[in-house]
Amino acid sequence: MTQAKPPSIPRPPRDTRVDILRGWLQLVIFASHAAGSFIGEWLIHKSWGLSDSSEQFLFLSGLMLGSVHARRKLMQGRWVAARDMLLRAGNLYRTHLLVFALFGVMIALACKFGIVPGELDRLGWGYMMTDPWRAIPAALAGLYLPEFVNILPIFVICMATLPLFAWLEDRVGNWSLAVPLSLYASVWLFGLHLPLPAGANPLGFNPFAWQVVFMLGAWLGRRTLLLGEALPASRWLTGAAVAVVVLGLWLRLGWYGFIPGGAPLPDADIVWNKNNLGVLRLLHALALAWLVSCLVPRDRPWMHGVVGQWMATGGRYSLQIFCLGLFLSWGVTVAFRLWPAQAWWLDPILLAAGCFALLLFARWLDRRKDVPPVTGAISPPAGAGMSA
Repeated sequence: MTQAKPPSIPRPPRDTRVDILRGWLQLVIFASHAAGSFIGEWLIHKSWGLSDSSEQFLFLSGLMLGSVHARRKLMQGRWVAARDMLLRAGNLYRTHLLVFALFGVMIALACKFGIVPGELDRLGWGYMMTDPWRAIPAALAGLYLPEFVNILPIFVICMATLPLFAWLEDRVGNWSLAVPLSLYASVWLFGLHLPLPAGANPLGFNPFAWQVVFMLGAWLGRRTLLLGEALPASRWLTGAAVAVVVLGLWLRLGWYGFIPGGAPLPDADIVWNKNNLGVLRLLHALALAWLVSCLVPRDRPWMHGVVGQWMATGGRYSLQIFCLGLFLSWGVTVAFRLWPAQAWWLDPILLAAGCFALLLFARWLDRRKDVPPVTGAISPPAGAGMSA
Protein backbone atom coordinates (compact mmCIF):
# COMPACT_ATOMS: atom_id res chain seq x y z
CA MET A 1 0.00 0.00 0.00
CA THR A 2 1.48 3.32 -1.06
CA GLN A 3 1.80 5.81 1.76
CA ALA A 4 0.15 9.14 1.01
CA LYS A 5 2.53 12.03 0.69
CA PRO A 6 2.07 14.85 3.19
CA PRO A 7 0.38 17.92 1.76
CA SER A 8 2.66 20.61 0.43
CA ILE A 9 1.81 23.88 2.14
CA PRO A 10 3.56 26.78 0.44
CA ARG A 11 5.55 28.94 2.80
CA PRO A 12 3.69 32.23 3.26
CA PRO A 13 5.60 35.23 1.91
CA ARG A 14 7.55 36.97 4.64
CA ASP A 15 5.66 39.98 5.91
CA THR A 16 8.20 42.80 5.80
CA ARG A 17 5.77 44.92 7.81
CA VAL A 18 5.98 42.50 10.75
CA ASP A 19 9.79 42.39 10.58
CA ILE A 20 9.94 46.21 10.61
CA LEU A 21 7.56 46.36 13.56
CA ARG A 22 9.59 43.82 15.51
CA GLY A 23 12.77 45.77 14.81
CA TRP A 24 11.12 49.02 15.89
CA LEU A 25 9.84 47.38 19.08
CA GLN A 26 13.38 46.35 20.02
CA LEU A 27 14.56 49.95 19.76
CA VAL A 28 11.61 51.12 21.87
CA ILE A 29 12.31 48.44 24.49
CA PHE A 30 15.94 49.55 24.61
CA ALA A 31 14.85 53.17 25.19
CA SER A 32 12.28 52.22 27.84
CA HIS A 33 14.86 50.18 29.78
CA ALA A 34 17.21 53.18 29.98
CA ALA A 35 16.05 54.53 33.34
CA GLY A 36 16.40 58.30 33.53
CA SER A 37 15.98 58.85 29.80
CA PHE A 38 13.57 61.63 28.86
CA ILE A 39 13.06 59.95 25.49
CA GLY A 40 12.35 56.56 27.06
CA GLU A 41 10.01 58.11 29.59
CA TRP A 42 7.98 60.51 27.44
CA LEU A 43 8.53 59.98 23.72
CA ILE A 44 7.45 56.35 23.21
CA HIS A 45 3.94 55.00 22.91
CA LYS A 46 3.78 53.42 26.38
CA SER A 47 3.83 56.93 27.87
CA TRP A 48 0.50 57.79 26.24
CA GLY A 49 -1.47 54.60 26.63
CA LEU A 50 -2.00 51.60 28.87
CA SER A 51 0.30 49.01 27.27
CA ASP A 52 3.92 48.96 26.13
CA SER A 53 6.15 47.07 23.72
CA SER A 54 6.25 43.87 25.78
CA GLU A 55 2.71 42.92 24.80
CA GLN A 56 3.31 43.62 21.11
CA PHE A 57 6.59 41.68 21.09
CA LEU A 58 4.92 38.65 22.69
CA PHE A 59 1.85 38.91 20.45
CA LEU A 60 3.87 39.07 17.24
CA SER A 61 6.00 36.13 18.37
CA GLY A 62 2.84 34.09 18.94
CA LEU A 63 1.50 35.17 15.55
CA MET A 64 4.61 33.99 13.71
CA LEU A 65 5.20 30.81 15.70
CA GLY A 66 1.53 29.82 15.50
CA SER A 67 1.79 29.91 11.71
CA VAL A 68 5.17 28.12 11.67
CA HIS A 69 3.92 25.33 13.96
CA ALA A 70 0.68 24.86 12.00
CA ARG A 71 2.53 24.56 8.69
CA ARG A 72 5.09 22.08 10.02
CA LYS A 73 2.34 20.00 11.62
CA LEU A 74 0.42 19.78 8.33
CA MET A 75 3.51 18.86 6.33
CA GLN A 76 5.43 16.63 8.73
CA GLY A 77 3.01 15.56 11.42
CA ARG A 78 2.13 16.54 14.96
CA TRP A 79 5.12 14.96 16.68
CA VAL A 80 7.70 16.48 14.36
CA ALA A 81 6.10 19.90 14.82
CA ALA A 82 5.96 19.48 18.60
CA ARG A 83 9.61 18.40 18.71
CA ASP A 84 10.62 21.42 16.64
CA MET A 85 8.80 23.81 18.98
CA LEU A 86 10.24 22.17 22.10
CA LEU A 87 13.74 22.46 20.63
CA ARG A 88 13.12 26.14 19.99
CA ALA A 89 11.96 26.56 23.59
CA GLY A 90 15.04 24.72 24.85
CA ASN A 91 17.38 26.92 22.82
CA LEU A 92 15.65 30.02 24.14
CA TYR A 93 15.91 28.72 27.70
CA ARG A 94 19.67 28.29 27.30
CA THR A 95 19.89 31.82 25.92
CA HIS A 96 17.99 33.11 28.94
CA LEU A 97 20.35 31.35 31.35
CA LEU A 98 23.38 32.79 29.56
CA VAL A 99 21.94 36.32 29.68
CA PHE A 100 20.98 35.81 33.33
CA ALA A 101 24.50 34.74 34.28
CA LEU A 102 26.31 37.45 32.31
CA PHE A 103 24.00 40.19 33.54
CA GLY A 104 24.39 39.07 37.15
CA VAL A 105 28.18 39.05 36.87
CA MET A 106 28.14 42.51 35.31
CA ILE A 107 25.99 43.95 38.11
CA ALA A 108 28.09 42.25 40.81
CA LEU A 109 31.35 43.61 39.38
CA ALA A 110 29.89 47.11 39.04
CA CYS A 111 28.93 47.05 42.73
CA LYS A 112 32.21 45.50 43.85
CA PHE A 113 34.24 48.28 42.25
CA GLY A 114 31.90 50.97 43.51
CA ILE A 115 30.66 52.13 40.11
CA VAL A 116 26.98 51.97 41.07
CA PRO A 117 26.57 51.15 44.76
CA GLY A 118 23.29 49.52 45.73
CA GLU A 119 22.50 48.29 42.23
CA LEU A 120 22.25 44.68 43.37
CA ASP A 121 19.36 45.48 45.68
CA ARG A 122 17.73 47.95 43.31
CA LEU A 123 17.43 45.39 40.54
CA GLY A 124 16.59 42.45 42.80
CA TRP A 125 19.94 40.62 42.68
CA GLY A 126 20.47 40.79 46.44
CA TYR A 127 18.74 37.42 46.93
CA MET A 128 21.40 35.77 44.77
CA MET A 129 24.14 37.27 46.92
CA THR A 130 22.62 36.47 50.30
CA ASP A 131 21.13 33.02 49.62
CA PRO A 132 22.68 31.58 46.42
CA TRP A 133 21.86 27.95 47.27
CA ARG A 134 18.17 28.75 47.07
CA ALA A 135 18.39 31.47 44.46
CA ILE A 136 20.15 29.33 41.83
CA PRO A 137 17.55 26.50 41.78
CA ALA A 138 14.79 29.11 41.83
CA ALA A 139 16.41 30.89 38.88
CA LEU A 140 16.71 27.62 36.94
CA ALA A 141 13.01 26.97 37.57
CA GLY A 142 12.05 30.49 36.50
CA LEU A 143 10.85 31.43 39.99
CA TYR A 144 13.56 34.03 40.64
CA LEU A 145 13.92 36.66 37.94
CA PRO A 146 15.51 40.02 38.74
CA GLU A 147 14.90 43.14 36.70
CA PHE A 148 16.05 43.16 33.05
CA VAL A 149 16.06 39.34 32.79
CA ASN A 150 12.45 38.53 33.59
CA ILE A 151 10.61 38.29 30.27
CA LEU A 152 12.31 35.55 28.22
CA PRO A 153 10.96 32.74 30.47
CA ILE A 154 7.44 33.80 29.41
CA PHE A 155 8.39 33.03 25.82
CA VAL A 156 9.90 29.70 26.87
CA ILE A 157 6.71 28.65 28.68
CA CYS A 158 4.47 29.75 25.82
CA MET A 159 6.56 28.02 23.16
CA ALA A 160 6.72 24.80 25.19
CA THR A 161 2.93 24.72 25.62
CA LEU A 162 2.07 25.79 22.06
CA PRO A 163 1.87 22.17 20.77
CA LEU A 164 -0.74 21.39 23.42
CA PHE A 165 -2.74 24.47 22.48
CA ALA A 166 -2.51 23.48 18.81
CA TRP A 167 -3.81 20.01 19.70
CA LEU A 168 -6.80 21.65 21.39
CA GLU A 169 -7.39 23.77 18.30
CA ASP A 170 -7.61 20.61 16.20
CA ARG A 171 -10.07 19.05 18.65
CA VAL A 172 -12.40 21.90 19.56
CA GLY A 173 -11.58 24.68 17.12
CA ASN A 174 -11.99 28.23 18.40
CA TRP A 175 -13.22 26.92 21.76
CA SER A 176 -9.54 26.20 22.50
CA LEU A 177 -9.24 29.87 23.42
CA ALA A 178 -11.29 29.10 26.52
CA VAL A 179 -8.19 27.62 28.18
CA PRO A 180 -5.82 30.65 27.95
CA LEU A 181 -8.73 33.01 28.64
CA SER A 182 -9.74 30.99 31.72
CA LEU A 183 -6.19 31.05 33.06
CA TYR A 184 -6.08 34.80 32.56
CA ALA A 185 -9.44 35.24 34.30
CA SER A 186 -8.23 33.08 37.21
CA VAL A 187 -5.39 35.53 37.82
CA TRP A 188 -7.88 38.30 38.56
CA LEU A 189 -10.65 36.22 40.13
CA PHE A 190 -8.57 33.91 42.32
CA GLY A 191 -5.08 35.43 42.40
CA LEU A 192 -3.49 32.61 40.38
CA HIS A 193 0.31 32.90 40.41
CA LEU A 194 3.45 30.80 40.71
CA PRO A 195 4.75 30.09 44.22
CA LEU A 196 7.84 32.19 44.85
CA PRO A 197 10.68 31.37 47.26
CA ALA A 198 10.86 33.50 50.38
CA GLY A 199 13.09 36.51 49.80
CA ALA A 200 12.77 36.58 46.00
CA ASN A 201 11.32 39.64 44.32
CA PRO A 202 8.07 39.36 42.26
CA LEU A 203 8.49 37.92 38.79
CA GLY A 204 7.39 41.05 36.96
CA PHE A 205 5.42 38.96 34.43
CA ASN A 206 2.84 36.50 35.78
CA PRO A 207 2.96 33.66 33.21
CA PHE A 208 -0.67 32.70 33.87
CA ALA A 209 -1.69 36.18 32.72
CA TRP A 210 0.82 36.90 29.97
CA GLN A 211 0.34 33.59 28.16
CA VAL A 212 -2.99 34.87 26.83
CA VAL A 213 -1.20 37.44 24.63
CA PHE A 214 0.98 34.77 23.01
CA MET A 215 -1.85 32.27 22.55
CA LEU A 216 -4.14 34.85 20.96
CA GLY A 217 -1.32 35.64 18.55
CA ALA A 218 -0.77 31.92 17.86
CA TRP A 219 -4.49 31.43 17.21
CA LEU A 220 -4.47 34.28 14.71
CA GLY A 221 -1.26 33.01 13.10
CA ARG A 222 -2.84 29.61 12.48
CA ARG A 223 -5.92 31.26 10.98
CA THR A 224 -3.72 33.36 8.71
CA LEU A 225 -2.00 30.24 7.37
CA LEU A 226 -5.16 28.20 6.86
CA LEU A 227 -7.67 30.88 5.88
CA GLY A 228 -5.47 33.55 4.33
CA GLU A 229 -6.40 36.21 6.90
CA ALA A 230 -6.35 36.47 10.67
CA LEU A 231 -9.74 38.19 10.99
CA PRO A 232 -12.09 39.71 8.41
CA ALA A 233 -12.24 43.48 8.16
CA SER A 234 -14.75 44.99 10.56
CA ARG A 235 -15.74 48.63 11.00
CA TRP A 236 -17.20 47.78 14.40
CA LEU A 237 -13.94 46.21 15.56
CA THR A 238 -11.94 49.16 14.24
CA GLY A 239 -14.26 51.60 16.00
CA ALA A 240 -13.94 49.69 19.27
CA ALA A 241 -10.15 49.65 18.91
CA VAL A 242 -10.07 53.41 18.36
CA ALA A 243 -12.27 53.89 21.44
CA VAL A 244 -9.93 51.79 23.61
CA VAL A 245 -6.85 53.70 22.42
CA VAL A 246 -8.56 57.05 23.07
CA LEU A 247 -9.64 55.83 26.51
CA GLY A 248 -6.05 54.83 27.25
CA LEU A 249 -4.80 58.27 26.28
CA TRP A 250 -7.45 59.93 28.45
CA LEU A 251 -6.58 57.77 31.46
CA ARG A 252 -2.88 58.40 31.00
CA LEU A 253 -3.42 62.16 30.77
CA GLY A 254 -5.45 61.97 33.97
CA TRP A 255 -2.65 59.99 35.62
CA TYR A 256 -0.23 62.80 34.72
CA GLY A 257 -2.63 65.41 36.08
CA PHE A 258 -3.22 67.02 32.68
CA ILE A 259 -7.00 66.63 33.03
CA PRO A 260 -8.70 68.76 35.73
CA GLY A 261 -9.97 66.46 38.44
CA GLY A 262 -8.09 63.52 36.96
CA ALA A 263 -9.47 60.52 35.11
CA PRO A 264 -11.73 58.34 37.31
CA LEU A 265 -10.19 54.91 37.87
CA PRO A 266 -12.32 52.35 39.74
CA ASP A 267 -9.29 50.13 40.27
CA ALA A 268 -5.94 51.29 38.88
CA ASP A 269 -4.42 47.84 39.41
CA ILE A 270 -6.86 46.06 37.12
CA VAL A 271 -6.48 48.86 34.57
CA TRP A 272 -2.73 48.84 33.89
CA ASN A 273 -0.98 46.52 36.31
CA LYS A 274 1.93 45.02 34.37
CA ASN A 275 2.71 41.97 36.48
CA ASN A 276 -0.79 40.51 36.14
CA LEU A 277 -1.57 42.23 32.82
CA GLY A 278 -4.47 44.51 33.68
CA VAL A 279 -7.66 43.97 31.69
CA LEU A 280 -7.65 47.39 30.04
CA ARG A 281 -3.93 47.01 29.44
CA LEU A 282 -4.61 43.78 27.51
CA LEU A 283 -7.45 45.35 25.53
CA HIS A 284 -5.27 48.35 24.73
CA ALA A 285 -2.47 46.12 23.41
CA LEU A 286 -4.89 44.16 21.22
CA ALA A 287 -6.49 47.39 19.99
CA LEU A 288 -3.10 48.77 18.95
CA ALA A 289 -2.24 45.53 17.15
CA TRP A 290 -5.54 45.65 15.24
CA LEU A 291 -5.16 49.30 14.24
CA VAL A 292 -1.59 48.79 13.06
CA SER A 293 -2.69 45.80 10.95
CA CYS A 294 -5.44 47.96 9.40
CA LEU A 295 -3.51 51.19 8.92
CA VAL A 296 0.00 50.01 8.00
CA PRO A 297 0.05 48.53 4.47
CA ARG A 298 1.64 45.13 4.01
CA ASP A 299 4.15 46.48 1.51
CA ARG A 300 5.29 49.95 0.50
CA PRO A 301 8.38 51.19 -1.40
CA TRP A 302 9.88 52.75 1.75
CA MET A 303 9.99 49.32 3.38
CA HIS A 304 12.61 48.31 0.83
CA GLY A 305 14.74 51.41 1.37
CA VAL A 306 17.70 51.75 3.70
CA VAL A 307 15.71 52.55 6.85
CA GLY A 308 13.08 49.89 6.18
CA GLN A 309 15.64 47.19 5.46
CA TRP A 310 17.72 47.99 8.53
CA MET A 311 14.58 47.84 10.68
CA ALA A 312 13.47 44.60 9.04
CA THR A 313 16.87 43.03 9.70
CA GLY A 314 16.53 44.03 13.34
CA GLY A 315 13.15 42.30 13.40
CA ARG A 316 14.56 39.09 11.94
CA TYR A 317 17.18 39.01 14.70
CA SER A 318 14.95 40.43 17.40
CA LEU A 319 16.07 37.94 20.07
CA GLN A 320 19.75 38.74 19.60
CA ILE A 321 19.35 42.51 19.63
CA PHE A 322 16.92 42.29 22.54
CA CYS A 323 19.60 40.52 24.61
CA LEU A 324 22.30 42.99 23.57
CA GLY A 325 19.89 45.85 24.24
CA LEU A 326 19.51 44.77 27.87
CA PHE A 327 23.21 45.33 28.50
CA LEU A 328 23.35 48.57 26.52
CA SER A 329 20.29 50.04 28.23
CA TRP A 330 21.74 49.30 31.66
CA GLY A 331 24.95 51.00 30.56
CA VAL A 332 22.96 54.08 29.53
CA THR A 333 21.20 54.01 32.91
CA VAL A 334 24.57 53.97 34.68
CA ALA A 335 25.76 56.92 32.60
CA PHE A 336 22.72 58.96 33.66
CA ARG A 337 23.37 58.10 37.31
CA LEU A 338 27.06 58.98 37.14
CA TRP A 339 26.56 62.24 35.25
CA PRO A 340 23.03 63.46 36.06
CA ALA A 341 23.80 67.07 35.18
CA GLN A 342 24.82 66.05 31.65
CA ALA A 343 21.85 63.73 31.08
CA TRP A 344 19.99 66.28 28.97
CA TRP A 345 22.54 66.08 26.17
CA LEU A 346 23.75 62.53 26.84
CA ASP A 347 20.21 61.20 26.41
CA PRO A 348 19.78 61.69 22.63
CA ILE A 349 23.42 60.84 21.90
CA LEU A 350 23.50 57.59 23.89
CA LEU A 351 20.09 56.41 22.72
CA ALA A 352 20.88 57.15 19.08
CA ALA A 353 24.25 55.39 19.42
CA GLY A 354 22.60 52.42 21.14
CA CYS A 355 19.91 52.07 18.47
CA PHE A 356 22.52 52.26 15.72
CA ALA A 357 24.66 49.64 17.49
CA LEU A 358 21.70 47.26 17.81
CA LEU A 359 20.74 47.54 14.15
CA LEU A 360 24.39 47.30 13.08
CA PHE A 361 24.70 44.11 15.14
CA ALA A 362 21.64 42.68 13.37
CA ARG A 363 23.11 43.57 9.98
CA TRP A 364 26.37 41.89 10.95
CA LEU A 365 24.50 38.74 11.95
CA ASP A 366 22.64 38.76 8.65
CA ARG A 367 25.81 39.15 6.59
CA ARG A 368 27.61 36.54 8.66
CA LYS A 369 24.83 34.08 7.87
CA ASP A 370 25.34 34.59 4.13
CA VAL A 371 29.15 34.30 4.20
CA PRO A 372 30.19 31.16 2.22
CA PRO A 373 32.32 28.60 4.07
CA VAL A 374 36.09 28.96 3.81
CA THR A 375 37.59 26.72 1.14
CA GLY A 376 39.42 23.80 2.67
CA ALA A 377 37.59 24.02 5.98
CA ILE A 378 37.17 20.74 7.80
CA SER A 379 33.74 19.27 7.10
CA PRO A 380 31.70 17.87 9.95
CA PRO A 381 31.68 14.08 10.22
CA ALA A 382 28.89 12.25 8.47
CA GLY A 383 25.71 12.27 10.50
CA ALA A 384 26.74 15.21 12.62
CA GLY A 385 23.75 17.29 13.65
CA MET A 386 23.65 20.92 12.62
CA SER A 387 21.14 23.42 13.91
CA ALA A 388 19.74 26.22 11.80
